[in-house]
Amino acid sequence: MLPARSALPAAVAYLYCRMLDTYEDLVPNSAERDASLQSFAARLAAADHGNLAQAPAIADPTDRDERDRAHLLLVQRAQLVDRVFLSFDRPTRSVVRDLVRDMADGMRWSSVTFETQGGVLTDEAQLAQYCRHVLGNPVVFGVRLLRLSHGANPELTPEEREDAMRVGEMVQLANVTRDIEKDLRRGIAYDASLRHDLGRDPSNGDGALAERCRGVRERLLRMALTRAPSYGRIIDALQLRGWSVARASGVLMLLFTERYFRGCALRVGVPVWNGPANTVSLLARTFRSTFSQRGAAREIARVERAFMAASRMTG
Repeated sequence: MLPARSALPAAVAYLYCRMLDTYEDLVPNSAERDASLQSFAARLAAADHGNLAQAPAIADPTDRDERDRAHLLLVQRAQLVDRVFLSFDRPTRSVVRDLVRDMADGMRWSSVTFETQGGVLTDEAQLAQYCRHVLGNPVVFGVRLLRLSHGANPELTPEEREDAMRVGEMVQLANVTRDIEKDLRRGIAYDASLRHDLGRDPSNGDGALAERCRGVRERLLRMALTRAPSYGRIIDALQLRGWSVARASGVLMLLFTERYFRGCALRVGVPVWNGPANTVSLLARTFRSTFSQRGAAREIARVERAFMAASRMTG
């Protein structure tokens, strides 16, 4: 949960990113898609001069349903969001603009990479890069915006930015490990060992394919768990003092992520550690973190120890 003074910039950033998603999903020509993403982000640089160019039009969209058409309407009405963006002070505009630029660059990279590699990422470095584009950039944005809302310098050191990116990797890897079979069916794989399984359905009783998916899930679980030490450092980088809903929200996200990874560990045969399982327990621990910086630090340290210990039991 963001402070009230951060909520509106966060909402504008979210709407801009939804517009980027629309270009990525509904512009069929790869060259036009790339140009549209680049142009949409670049237009925000003109904000310091008091006006913005029109958002690029989508001439021949591949919309399929009402949801797609709603997103097209959002792009067509981008100037309404622009008015709110232009009302922000320069530091806030800069934080939003940087996110939109970085997200657009990430979508361009992903589009080209998956297209040229036949729907597959080839190694762990590419997967990490993908995760940084998808969730690392929003984590950087969130840290910068929260610091700005508390009157602190929003610029991150290289070490803080790296920690934010690794937190994004960890959380996005939860999404990747959750959807391995679903992604295969739609022709996407985040591990090169599944290249020849693209388009196949692992639920059809093929034991060898199921085992390959299990092995990939275990490797990616280990990759995610080793990112744990960055989480506590990035919470510290928020420079939160006293009672803080933002700090509690950070703890809650970590506890939900921990609960998912415990289930993932059980699924792949890795020894499972103890931790809060039901939502009431998660909320109780989160509530304590609202008022206690030390309590939050202890909870984060507990999860970190569990993740690192489990990571040594995999692979």
